[in-house]
Amino acid sequence: MTLNNEEDLLRLKEIGRICANALQTMGEALEPGITTAELDAIGRKVLEEAGARSAPELCYQFPGATCISVNEEIAHGIPGNRVIKAGDLVNIDVSAEKDGIFADTGASFPVPPVTAAIDRLCRDGKRAMWVGLKQVRPDQPLAAIGNAIGDFARKNRYSLVTNLASHGIGRSLHEEPTEIATWPDPRERRRMTDGMVFTVEPFLSMGAQWAEGGNDDWTLYSDPRAPTVQYEHTVVVTRGGPLVVTLPG
Repeated sequence: MTLNNEEDLLRLKEIGRICANALQTMGEALEPGITTAELDAIGRKVLEEAGARSAPELCYQFPGATCISVNEEIAHGIPGNRVIKAGDLVNIDVSAEKDGIFADTGASFPVPPVTAAIDRLCRDGKRAMWVGLKQVRPDQPLAAIGNAIGDFARKNRYSLVTNLASHGIGRSLHEEPTEIATWPDPRERRRMTDGMVFTVEPFLSMGAQWAEGGNDDWTLYSDPRAPTVQYEHTVVVTRGGPLVVTLPG
């Protein structure tokens, strides 16, 4: 999606804020003893009360309103009867549609008490995302995002999962520009244009380099098994720099 009018921008900001509010509310409710299904129901309520529809359900018939991945699961975890425990690392990914416009956001949450290394991983996961976001501006190579995140990961002795990419978003959940690497990719030759809309969502890990499927059609696991975090915003390319639309408010 490339924005070319104020009305579409306002609609994008609205659905971005709704997704961010759902993510924030779910994060605040996260505690030992809650099930991932109960957590998902909280997110669904926020979306529905704001007039939004779950994008995974709408687009892919995903069995939940949000994706909730715990520990060894790193993406597309199905909400269910899994009970959250102290020490867990939980990723929540919220994407939704309203008035024909989509937004997508996500974050990883440590459930205390956790080790200092996990706290640092979460802090650095957010930093990695912002390192990528700061590269967003017109006529900048899309590869700049992955190159900057790759430098950050290497300097801080992390790995990056290299088969889960950022993506264009707007009039559908996944659209052009597709497969935006959040790791160094020498094959990337595209450039950002004014008004372009996409996500920035690196998967920063303490050793994993790949996401592999499990026993269901959805859940992805770290390979090799290692603590992994994901933080994600939807952003618009503007001449003033990145315009992040998935902020709560």
